[in-house]
Amino acid sequence: MLDDVDRRILRLLQSDPTQTAPELAEAAGMTTARVNRRLDRLRADGVLKATQAIIDWRALGYAVEVSLRLTLDKTVPRAFDEFLAAARKVRAVIEIQTFLGRVDVRLSLIARDLPDYQHIYRQEILTLPHIADIEALMTVGRVKYDESLPL
Repeated sequence: MLDDVDRRILRLLQSDPTQTAPELAEAAGMTTARVNRRLDRLRADGVLKATQAIIDWRALGYAVEVSLRLTLDKTVPRAFDEFLAAARKVRAVIEIQTFLGRVDVRLSLIARDLPDYQHIYRQEILTLPHIADIEALMTVGRVKYDESLPL
C-alpha cells in the first residue's frame, strides 16, 4: 500500500497543503518528477482525495455548534433515504453520520447564536421526515480536533 516515501510526502502535505511539487520534492529529498508521479498515483488510488480550504466557521460569526442525535421511524421502508435527502438540504448542517444501534443519525449543525439555532431547529430540523426521537447536545468546548493522520 504505502511505503515510507509515500508517508513522507503525505506528512509534508498535512503540515502544509499549499506546498508546490518542487517544494515537496526539496523537503522530501526527491526530484519534482518523482514527487509528481507519487502524487498522481496517490490520487489515482484514492488515498489523496483533494486539497481543500478549511474555514474556521467561528471566525465568520457562527458561535453555536449543536450535535443532534436522531432515531428514525423504522416502520417506514424509505425512512433513512428520505430523511438523509432532506437533511442534506439544511445549510446549517455541516456533518451527517449514520449509526447502527439506538441512535440512527447524528447531525452536526452551526448557528450564529441561540435565536438563530432555535429558528433552524424549529423551521428546518423538526420538519425533516420520519423523526421518532431527537436529542440535542450543545458543544461547550472542543478538547481535541485534529484532521491529520498519524503517518
